[in-house]
Amino acid sequence: MEMGQYLEIFIEESKEHLQSCNEQLLLLEKNPHDLSIVNEIFRSAHTLKGMSATMGFEDLANLTHKMENVLDAIRNEKISVSPEILDVVFLAVDDLETMVESIASGGDGKKDVTEVIEKLHIIETGESPIIQSSAQQEVAATVEVVKEDLKNSYDQYEQTIIKQSLEQGFNCLELSISLRSDCLLKAARVFMTFEVLEKSGEIINSTPSVDQLEAEQFDSEFTVTLITQESADEIKKKVMKVSEIENVQIVEIKDVERFHGKTVQELKEEQTNQPINKVKEKTPQKKGEEKQSSTNSANHNKTIRVNIERLDILMNLFEELVIDRGRLEQISKELKHSELDETVERMTRISSDLQNIILNMRMVPVETVFNRFPRMVRQLARDLNKKINLEVIGAETELDRTVIDEIGDPLVHLLRNAIDHGIEMPEKRIQQGKPEEGTIKLKAYHSGNHVFIEIEDDGAGINREKVLNKALSKGILSEEEAAALTDKQVFELILASGFSTAETISDISGRGVGLDVVKATIESLGGTINIDSSEGDGSVFIIQLPLTLSIISVMLVEVGDEKYAVPLSSIIETAIIKQTDILNAHNQKVIDFRGNIVPLVFLKDVFSVPNTSDEDEYHSVVIVRKGNKMAALVVDSFIGQQEIVLKSLGNYLTNVFAISGATILGDGQVALIIDCNALIK
Repeated sequence: MEMGQYLEIFIEESKEHLQSCNEQLLLLEKNPHDLSIVNEIFRSAHTLKGMSATMGFEDLANLTHKMENVLDAIRNEKISVSPEILDVVFLAVDDLETMVESIASGGDGKKDVTEVIEKLHIIETGESPIIQSSAQQEVAATVEVVKEDLKNSYDQYEQTIIKQSLEQGFNCLELSISLRSDCLLKAARVFMTFEVLEKSGEIINSTPSVDQLEAEQFDSEFTVTLITQESADEIKKKVMKVSEIENVQIVEIKDVERFHGKTVQELKEEQTNQPINKVKEKTPQKKGEEKQSSTNSANHNKTIRVNIERLDILMNLFEELVIDRGRLEQISKELKHSELDETVERMTRISSDLQNIILNMRMVPVETVFNRFPRMVRQLARDLNKKINLEVIGAETELDRTVIDEIGDPLVHLLRNAIDHGIEMPEKRIQQGKPEEGTIKLKAYHSGNHVFIEIEDDGAGINREKVLNKALSKGILSEEEAAALTDKQVFELILASGFSTAETISDISGRGVGLDVVKATIESLGGTINIDSSEGDGSVFIIQLPLTLSIISVMLVEVGDEKYAVPLSSIIETAIIKQTDILNAHNQKVIDFRGNIVPLVFLKDVFSVPNTSDEDEYHSVVIVRKGNKMAALVVDSFIGQQEIVLKSLGNYLTNVFAISGATILGDGQVALIIDCNALIK
């Protein structure tokens, strides 16, 4: 069978199953007794194993099989869920993701997963790999305590003898007898010792056994247990009289209750073999849960998988159609033919519906990006010994696929920043009267033609003085400028290149990449980022993004013989101003716009437009904004609002000042799209 044609589907579905595993594991951590969640994870793992084996990725199938065994033990209630067990399962999922990524990038999907498989095997046998070492230490410690007191092991019969002897007033002594290292006839010395002891009482136990002692199968020390009426000192004196005896240590057994009816050996075995997690009886509830879960799976929406490249081709074709639609509308206006008008209007309506459908096809819920964050936050919180609760709100909010692909990394950086620098350590939070567990809210929502994504934490907030001092030390600001800045302006300083207030460089959020990279990425998507913070209460980073990057609404304006498009998202309003309204401030022409001094930007000067006139008494201006800053773009006339197809200027025209792209208008002319952010300083 030719596998190549199925590889793409395999990779996509594997990623989905692994994502599902991640989500369900996080859910399982919060609800460790909900076996329906384990069943969901098991189903994903089982499907992944089957697919991997069919495609010939044996390593992938093998690791999934081991993970499946652990999940099977959990769902059969042989072991129960603990954070340590989930850590190992998460590690396995990580390795599986790495292997799938390797296959996706043309590799063979192989990886050394011996360590994880070993840990999974340990869990499968009923132990916790992390607890194991401490458990072993615990057993060792217990045995050590026993060894300090008693070196022999006692069965039930011997314990009964000891108990009855103690009740009758006898002494029960355990003697550890050492022979000299130069002792040549060890068996003879043992015989002599036994003879002395048997005259004083009854030997009930020895280690090694009598046969081994007679055969000299021991080093230089042996232990015997004696029931006697004599005291320990008397017995010791007698034994020490045997030649070549170097030392005698005696432990008096007084508390037989410590055995609890079990031998020391049994105690050892119990502690070694005791599963960390208790086995529970199966509950009849399980079958019902499985049935309900499978019913839910059957109700999933039917979808087909379409390659994004095909959607891109469809979008490009539609963009051409939008340009032709504009051309037809233009011709229809010029000819004023009623039947043509009617046909064009109908075509416009249908193409608008078509446009919405195609745009919606490209829209992807932002949860495809958000999904990876709960796992990341959990791991970072554990690494930093912090307690953090991540709340995800509005994950169903949709964004264009091109924006989704780009927004992941900036969000990762901001979240890491919030975890590392924002949320305080649990002890510090308690001291400050805050809940021990910090909260980070990741929220997405629509507003107008934009999507907003907020990252809010209830951590330490931004220290204004610290930021200002850093800015002053780096020469970014003068002291006069620093004193005049508002809080928001100060917070925005942390977005400057190379700016960091962290006292130590951290692997979590530092990594040599500053927030300036986040800002640059967001602005390259046509978005903006704002910061608000209150020291001691937390910070919020607000990202504003356009819904789509392909078709945008603009105000067409004319400057000389040229037409320009100003994105509606940047426009506050348009106005006509008199020449006499223009003022001068700091060698800059400004106007008073509703109490704000707004600088005038003459587009004919910025773009060196020929054939323009300065004689007009009135000027048409477009008031645009960038965050809290505004500017008034002076144009010759307004053409009107229109939807246009954004086309890049290509590789030959990179870094053209204040131009973000171009579009073809209905009359065939090319209009340049103005980048308002570049014009506002």
